[in-house]
Amino acid sequence: MSPKAEFHDRMLSLGLARVAEQAALASAHWVGRGDEKAADQAAVNAMREQLNLLEIAGVVVIGEGERDEAPMLYIGEEVGTGEGPGVDIALDPLEGTTLTAKDMPNALTVIAMGPRGSMLHAPDVYMDKLAVGPGYPTDVVSLDMSPKERVEALAAAKGCKTEDITVCILERPRHADIIAEVRATGASIRLITDGDVAGVMHCAEADVTGIDMYMGQGGAPEGVLAASALKCMGGQIWGRLLFRNDDERGRAAKAGITDLNRIYARDEMVTQDVIFAATGVTSGSLVEGIKTEPGWATTETLLMRSKSGSVRRMTYRTPV
Repeated sequence: MSPKAEFHDRMLSLGLARVAEQAALASAHWVGRGDEKAADQAAVNAMREQLNLLEIAGVVVIGEGERDEAPMLYIGEEVGTGEGPGVDIALDPLEGTTLTAKDMPNALTVIAMGPRGSMLHAPDVYMDKLAVGPGYPTDVVSLDMSPKERVEALAAAKGCKTEDITVCILERPRHADIIAEVRATGASIRLITDGDVAGVMHCAEADVTGIDMYMGQGGAPEGVLAASALKCMGGQIWGRLLFRNDDERGRAAKAGITDLNRIYARDEMVTQDVIFAATGVTSGSLVEGIKTEPGWATTETLLMRSKSGSVRRMTYRTPV
């Protein structure tokens, strides 16, 4: 019996960056063309093709949906050559399909990888999320606080007025009350139309992005991806799954989740060291989007490892 292959994050990181790069390049043709499905499918095809070249025994734990909903990169799909370490993979081949179709900022291809069993198998339901950047006391804010209390607590920890706090919130009708309560504190709000993985990541670089905190309801799979990013960048995130019907509660049971009211902290969503890669499709505050010129395309990728705390910004230029 051959020994179990170890998860060598350093050796796998450049391969993961290539996976994100190729997905971004594949979707670049669809920027601004109004076809969300075509853009997403192009990214899915390229990401799957590249993953299957890696010497891993990978399982998609955060993907495009259940098997009967997604023909490729579905939850539970095995990827890689089958040789090498067993790994969990969380991915969003195109985070911001609408952003891509409308040529709006912050569309990304996103993927994270960790040892087998290290990532929360979050069902495709909503998650109530709250995130702040590094440098604050543990549990400086919590999901049990009201939006007003969160702003006040963060301002006190930062040593500033509530008026100096900026909160990122996904612009949705369901967030109307949260938005009103945050604004009543005097804090400012950065509303985003899509892409809450990027929204959470903004908190980790508050000096650059101007965003101190993220809050609101979004997809649970994106919550695990965001936790993977913050495990590398630093910062805190909490998530609580939200269920609207018995079908969604059934999805949780299928994923092995028994406590439906549990609040997950960052290191409970991602329990071991992780690699994270994000490539820009359209330019934003995190990375530059695809740049094209006659015969060439250039990408920028954010490649991070939680084990070393390393953050690389990689430029890749390729003939097209």
